[in-house]
Amino acid sequence: MSIKKIDVEIVARAIEDNVDEALPDLRQALSEAKAGLGRVTTPEQILVRRARQKSGLTQTAFAERISTPVATLRDWEQGRFQPPGGVVCLLRLLAKHPNLTEELVAT
Repeated sequence: MSIKKIDVEIVARAIEDNVDEALPDLRQALSEAKAGLGRVTTPEQILVRRARQKSGLTQTAFAERISTPVATLRDWEQGRFQPPGGVVCLLRLLAKHPNLTEELVAT
């Protein structure tokens, strides 16, 4: 199916149901992709940014908390690479429970 033919609302609801949370920027990203405008924003990108922003941490601090090089975190946030499945699960937890980042501090 061509991206030009997708129903943005149906696709957005399916993605949100799959990740079991609302993704506020998703509809805009899908609309932009459908219109052929600029860079496509993936649900994973939105999730990475959202989890970090909810934690209130900088990229450097968040990357350290999840034991990931900051360059890798930036690649995920900018959509150059997608985080692996286990990281996506961790990010979903952190997006819902930002205080969990405190428990990730290395002792």
